[in-house]
Amino acid sequence: MTAHDTSFEPAKIPDGIVEANGNKYMPDAKGRLTALEVIKPQHKLQDELVRQEFGFAFALAEQLSRFKGHAYENLGGFDALLAQQYGLTKGGAKGNRTYTSFDGLMKIEVRVQDKIDFGPEMQIAKALFDECLNEWSAETRAEMRSIVTNAFDTDKEGQINRTNIFLLLRTESEDTRWTQAQEAIRDAIHVIGSRSYLRFSYRDAQDAAWQALTIDLAKA
Repeated sequence: MTAHDTSFEPAKIPDGIVEANGNKYMPDAKGRLTALEVIKPQHKLQDELVRQEFGFAFALAEQLSRFKGHAYENLGGFDALLAQQYGLTKGGAKGNRTYTSFDGLMKIEVRVQDKIDFGPEMQIAKALFDECLNEWSAETRAEMRSIVTNAFDTDKEGQINRTNIFLLLRTESEDTRWTQAQEAIRDAIHVIGSRSYLRFSYRDAQDAAWQALTIDLAKA
């Protein structure tokens, strides 16, 4: 197994061994105890490897969580200083904002995204869209049906795809039922909260393209 940087302390992960009646066992994926001596060497080695890597992964996740907390805290402190400088006594920075180094080579972006939910008006909107599609010409119907289907299609979490819904809202038609359906969608949208994201970008020169500083394992 590859050695890790010893300066990075992994989290402590249990070895998975259970002792009973003086014997050692390991539970399998169904919770059944298996005597340690009958487990194949490669399976033991694989178990050890997974636990080792999880030790580093848990430690890294904790470190990233602390980093995120410190970053928001420090940026919030800077926002408070600006508010004080300009005499703002209530509230503070809540929307999208960007912080840039003096030389313009590094920037931190805070992006705030609303969390939205859709009310029962969506069913009315879908019915109105379907009425239009059932009466329009075959050529128009095929083009618009694709837009409507994509808009009301659900994502992998079973939620309506908001990107497609907003695309549908920008689709124009002279049919009053179409515009009524779009209005029903707008009435169905409810903002139930928001979440913010940090983006770190850098470039090698002032005229160079920005590069994202990747801290997402899926994109590393």
